[in-house]
Amino acid sequence: MTKNKTSKKSDLDLSVVIPLYNEKESLPELHRQLTQQLQHDGWRYELIFIDDGSTDESAEIIADLCRTDPRCKLIQFRRNYGKSAALAAGFQVVSGKTVVTLDADLQDDPAEIRGLITKLDEGYDMVSGWKKNRQDPFIKRHSSKIYNFFTSLFSGIRLHDFNCGLKAYRLEVIRSLAVYGEMHRYLPVIAHRNGFRVTELPVVHHARKFGRSKFGSARFFRGAFDLLTITFLTRYKKRPLHLFGSLGLLSFLGGSTILLILAYQRLFHNQFLSNRPLLILGVLLIIIGIQFFSIGLLGEMLTDMKPAEDTFAVRHTIGIEQPMRKSIV
Repeated sequence: MTKNKTSKKSDLDLSVVIPLYNEKESLPELHRQLTQQLQHDGWRYELIFIDDGSTDESAEIIADLCRTDPRCKLIQFRRNYGKSAALAAGFQVVSGKTVVTLDADLQDDPAEIRGLITKLDEGYDMVSGWKKNRQDPFIKRHSSKIYNFFTSLFSGIRLHDFNCGLKAYRLEVIRSLAVYGEMHRYLPVIAHRNGFRVTELPVVHHARKFGRSKFGSARFFRGAFDLLTITFLTRYKKRPLHLFGSLGLLSFLGGSTILLILAYQRLFHNQFLSNRPLLILGVLLIIIGIQFFSIGLLGEMLTDMKPAEDTFAVRHTIGIEQPMRKSIV
């Protein structure tokens, strides 16, 4: 990627967005690795750390880094809002033509950044890392394989690793992303849905040096619900009646068929219906079908509305000049 030699902030080549939560042991080493690699590659860059309500000394360590390195910036949340909110806050203030995200736990290798950006130069708009040789516990590795399989199946985009923290984006992709809830897991799906070219690249994945994973078993349930959300948004956001209308039609036809059969039996075989549970089922299916139709019609009326985005309370920032549009102070 061609580098601009001017010194204006808006002409930065690269913005690195780093969400973190209680990673005090990793931060000095991460900063050293990033600085060494990016300076070696000749980038004009900024490092944006988003402290997602850490309860250790992570914010103090980053503040010290900001005092010694003007390329470092800090956004500190008042409490833990989650990775999606942290990424959304970082995406608001990026200045580089290219944006890279990576986790702060030293499992993502900064040396892979150049490869991701080189892949962007081949004509792609977003490149997602693929932890092909993942250094995580057995359960986490195999549950992620199941998650990635179903995400690929339902989303229509064929990737091996949707949730890798190491990704590279063109700036226009960042500006189009609505990141909220747990949608950080589906950024490649959202970008693909918005018409951008998305691919993946195998990257080195290191074993965790310090601390432990901040994501518990609840992430599987949240991920399942978000997969349903992203599937709906990907396929039916602009045509909700196609989904709810199809369900309503099946339910209505099923109920009507049952009632027609019962009517035939009553008229031609003199069978009484007062003790037939099928009568209640038929009426219920028709009512449910009408409700599905109604939901679909209401959805058609709301297709131009955007999903609500998370708010996050910012304690303070360092090196951030533009206002935080979605923050509440």
